[in-house]
Amino acid sequence: MIWQNNSLLFFLKYFHTIRFLKWQQIFFRIKYKLLNRPKEIIDFPKIRKITKARPLFLSKSVIQNKNSFKFLNKTFSISVVGWNDSANTSEDNPSKLWRYNQHYFDFFHAPNFERKRKSHHNLMENWITENPPSYGVGWEPYPISLRTVNWIKWHIKGNKISEKGVNSIAQQINYLDHRIEYHILGNHLFSNAKALVFAGLFFTGDIASRWLKKGLEIISKELKEQVLDDGGNFERSTMYHSIFLEDLLDLIHITDFYPGLIQKKDINLWKIFAQKMLSWIDGMSHPDKEISFFNDAALNIASSPRKIFSYANSLNIKIPKTIKGVQNYSETGFISIKKKNISAFLDVGKIGPDYLPGHGHADTLSFELSLFEERVFVNGGVSLYESGEVRDYERSTAAHNTVVINNENSSEVWSSFRVARRAYPFDLKIKENQERVMIYCSHNGYHRLKGKPTHTRNWIFKNDEIIIKDQIQGRFNNATANFHLHPSIKLLRNSDSKCFIQLYCGKKIKVDILNGNMSIKDSFYSPEFGIRKETKCLAIDLVNSKSELKVSLLQ
Repeated sequence: MIWQNNSLLFFLKYFHTIRFLKWQQIFFRIKYKLLNRPKEIIDFPKIRKITKARPLFLSKSVIQNKNSFKFLNKTFSISVVGWNDSANTSEDNPSKLWRYNQHYFDFFHAPNFERKRKSHHNLMENWITENPPSYGVGWEPYPISLRTVNWIKWHIKGNKISEKGVNSIAQQINYLDHRIEYHILGNHLFSNAKALVFAGLFFTGDIASRWLKKGLEIISKELKEQVLDDGGNFERSTMYHSIFLEDLLDLIHITDFYPGLIQKKDINLWKIFAQKMLSWIDGMSHPDKEISFFNDAALNIASSPRKIFSYANSLNIKIPKTIKGVQNYSETGFISIKKKNISAFLDVGKIGPDYLPGHGHADTLSFELSLFEERVFVNGGVSLYESGEVRDYERSTAAHNTVVINNENSSEVWSSFRVARRAYPFDLKIKENQERVMIYCSHNGYHRLKGKPTHTRNWIFKNDEIIIKDQIQGRFNNATANFHLHPSIKLLRNSDSKCFIQLYCGKKIKVDILNGNMSIKDSFYSPEFGIRKETKCLAIDLVNSKSELKVSLLQ
């Protein structure tokens, strides 16, 4: 009987995951499993001469020395781990995401790259030798997309790529052309298209024209699909929004080097999309000028908003002015509130596009809060992508500033990037006057449970006070509202219903529990991949289906 129940649950989880997919995601997944490796290019295309233009934007990754890399806050030597897992027999094996970063070649554009030209040339030649066509993680479409773009950028900056390297780029793009990630879609597909455009401009001839045409067609379609009307990326991740935006700025910039090959109307449209995305990421950033953490989000993966704004400015793209007050990003489902001494970011939207929620977390009706320009309440962040207990927790409702009912997740996140049944918010109301802002929203994520409980949250923002009320309608066993503190916060507890928070700057905040039973739990905060910091969480058990917390700013 237990086996049958587990089998049924397993089947339902898969069913509720697969039923949201687009047909091409299933079709191309099967097709690529059955497809033979594409024929290699024999008649290699020639490269196109470039005109002078401004330097391309530099990425962040840093090569430590001649053959050691630091990605995701972990360092390995190529002489030990090689380029693929088969070369490493140690217990401390690099993760697949670390391998991906290794094969991206972002380090070609790290600060002081000029001093490492010879080393970079040797690494490129070594990669070509050690990674023959279709062998290893480096020949997956996403690493191909990022690597070939980085190699072409390296060429544009005045570095000479050998004939062997030029031919390798053509071979990789040819392979990518036959493995476009239609089975994944989203940011992967856009990166594939970006690589096709870069290669179509870099090379001349019929095959280059075909790559360019195909890439531009995908970009035209995906911009309309992936950039919503409020300027946000449809995956609802601030990190992937930034990655996508930088890709778009790179596409705009490469046209400076190859003028006349892409129509001006297309470039102008790209700039309009870029401006909308710049406005969104500005609105969703904390006073420290870094991103808020919703869904898969961490620092030092995408370029910071500050660097992105600087890059856009160098391309003569007008930077929108920061919007104060209340901004409702209705399509992506976020609300930004920026007042004196208060910056808040509320998640009142879907977990992501129904057919692509892989970077989504069970964080519906969560929020982040900065006071006196310091982060106070924070979502848990992301430290890794590998399946397991840590990834499960970091995607869970419990890792976010929202309510957990019956110790379950509001959306059924599972494995590394899967979601079965998911929460949908409803009845959003925003009421604003000179004295306060009130926001109400409910979600149905727990309707799958017995009793069909509905979570409703009410935020009230005043000049120096914030009230957060939670209520559950329907039957349930237990419910807890979690409020995770930033690790720099010093927690001073006075009683079971009151505590004081001291910020790093010395300012104090008073927290009153007006309804519910408060306890203080240990928690984790992951601001970057490879980093987990211990912190504290204010956990409020709902009483009579309600809880209420008041935050007062002490001057």
